[in-house]
Amino acid sequence: MNLPATFQGTSYAGHVITALQLFVTATSFQTETNPETRAQYSKFSQANGKVPSATWPSRFSMMVIYTPALLTSLFFLLAPSIANESADILPMSSLATALCAIHFAKRCLEVLFLHSYSGRTDRATPSLIGVFYALTVVLIAFANDNAIRHDPDGRSDMKRMVGSTIFAIGLLGNFYHHYLLAKLRSCNTKSKYVAPKGGLFEFVACPHYLCELVGWLGIAIVSHQLNVYLVVASMSSYLGGRSVAQNDFNRKTFDVREWPRSRKNIVPFLF
Repeated sequence: MNLPATFQGTSYAGHVITALQLFVTATSFQTETNPETRAQYSKFSQANGKVPSATWPSRFSMMVIYTPALLTSLFFLLAPSIANESADILPMSSLATALCAIHFAKRCLEVLFLHSYSGRTDRATPSLIGVFYALTVVLIAFANDNAIRHDPDGRSDMKRMVGSTIFAIGLLGNFYHHYLLAKLRSCNTKSKYVAPKGGLFEFVACPHYLCELVGWLGIAIVSHQLNVYLVVASMSSYLGGRSVAQNDFNRKTFDVREWPRSRKNIVPFLF
């Protein structure tokens, strides 16, 4: 069995990167389940009472979260073919980087044209998340470059096909459940929040998070690199904790007829 590669030729830096990823994976779940430490954006934003100059409108804040990662993905896709002189210091363009560009382009388009927003968000939270996502793309780009150079036989056409298919399933599932959320928001006139229905919302609080994780898993399979699988692990910890917070919010906001208390957080029937 051909195991996923790790960073080779940069052992010290690779160990540091791996250690940081393990730390983020180990701490993100608890951070997001704690109301005092979770990321304060979307419905969990506490910025509406703050001075407007210290906050951003929610739509702009979401663009700050996703745009840097999109631009970073596009840079790593296009720069190697344009800047031939410095190609050696840039990671080679890869399918995984292209999938990252697709993922973040979709998120930006959803922010602009699908979702409805209200309220404001403090500037620090979206800025930090935007930097984190951009650095995630940097990691994936260099991890794929390292794997291509040191383990070219580990990335078969079958892995690319399977990974791309899983990514597409996750992408479409994520969009579908975002559409259901946006439809509820646009049809609602009486209350700020409506219990989501349809799709996997009948089983879990955050099927859009589950589908997003499926998409990240597809990128990891395409990459066949250990640190990209750790990206999936850290995202699972982060979104898993956030799904717990979302389910707690739903249970407090909706009665048992609207939101059965047996409904899980992110994985149907399990968690």
